[in-house]
Amino acid sequence: MSLSRKRLVLFVAATLVVALAGGLAAIRVNANVPRTLSSAPAPAQVDVAAVVSRTITDWQDYSGRLQAVDRVEIRPQVSGTLMAVHFKDGSLVKKGQLLFTIDPRPYQARVDQAEAQLSAARARAAYTASDLARAQRLLADNAIARRDFDEKQNAAREAAANLQAAQAALAVARLNLGYTRIVAPFAGRVSRAAITAGNVVAAGAASAPLTTLVSVSPIYASFDVDEQSYLKFIAHAGVDHGRDVPVYLGLADEHGYPRKGEVQSIDNHLDTASGTIRVRAVFNNPDGALIPGLYARIRLAGSQPHPAVLVSEQAIGTDQNKKFVLVLDAHSHAEYREVTLGAVQDGLRVITHGLKPGERIVVNGLQRVRPGDAVAPHVVPMASDAALAAAEAAQAAQG
Repeated sequence: MSLSRKRLVLFVAATLVVALAGGLAAIRVNANVPRTLSSAPAPAQVDVAAVVSRTITDWQDYSGRLQAVDRVEIRPQVSGTLMAVHFKDGSLVKKGQLLFTIDPRPYQARVDQAEAQLSAARARAAYTASDLARAQRLLADNAIARRDFDEKQNAAREAAANLQAAQAALAVARLNLGYTRIVAPFAGRVSRAAITAGNVVAAGAASAPLTTLVSVSPIYASFDVDEQSYLKFIAHAGVDHGRDVPVYLGLADEHGYPRKGEVQSIDNHLDTASGTIRVRAVFNNPDGALIPGLYARIRLAGSQPHPAVLVSEQAIGTDQNKKFVLVLDAHSHAEYREVTLGAVQDGLRVITHGLKPGERIVVNGLQRVRPGDAVAPHVVPMASDAALAAAEAAQAAQG
């Protein structure tokens, strides 16, 4: 090997030794650097609220329809020409108010004829009665034959019967005359006039109705209750036990259930085809806003008042088929807690199992926290979804 080649090998070996020594020194230096330079992540900022405890009543919600307590189709009871319509379509009418007039002249003539026949029958009855009285005196003196007396007695009886018939005929004639004035059988709201003045109408149940009339107040709301709910909530607190069952009603455009009523009746059988039983509640309707046929949202008391715990809907997380909340311990660490949900009360969800009153839970920021993590709690009141939506809307308006 030449001298220059030896020098090159020695130079490369020296270079490798220096590089190795430098790397070991760097490892020793890095090993001596304090770990405090790499800081842990800060706790997540989350909104925390205390579980609400209050006395509640369980409610069951149903859908139904409004029905009039009284409903009648106004039909003519005598035939004739319709002379006048005395109401405005869709107006409120009082009991006994005149609705239609049928031409009364033919029926007035029949009344006059019946009165004349009654007068003739009275005269005939008076004459035969006096004739019978004379025959009785003559018979006592044997001045009249028995056959003649029997004829006079029979004539008197026949005249008395004809008098009764004439009186009955006059009563029928007057009744038919009264039917020419069609009045409201009860107070309520009348529909439109199906037949206008000038048309000839026929009497009888098969005739076309002139209009319809429905009562206004009170009014029924009918709805169907499933078998399980009936057995659990209604069967033991029904009207047959002498206790009123409170029920509330709201229309499709109303918020909540502002109208209070009570269960009026429960059907006497369960519909096996649908598995439901028909329940009917009654409500006062002084302003007439409730109209038969309208859709009604019904809320029925399902239990006696009892204590319960409630939380905001957004505090509840979903883990496959489970529901859970994150509960904070004394050191503000999040703890996974499975819960069982109940009904909604005033915008808050009832928790039937899994929470105790006063426990702190995460209500906003579930996605930023895992079980066991420490959090930086920001205490807020437990608010319903509606309240949260209103607050967000107010913040957006201010922004």
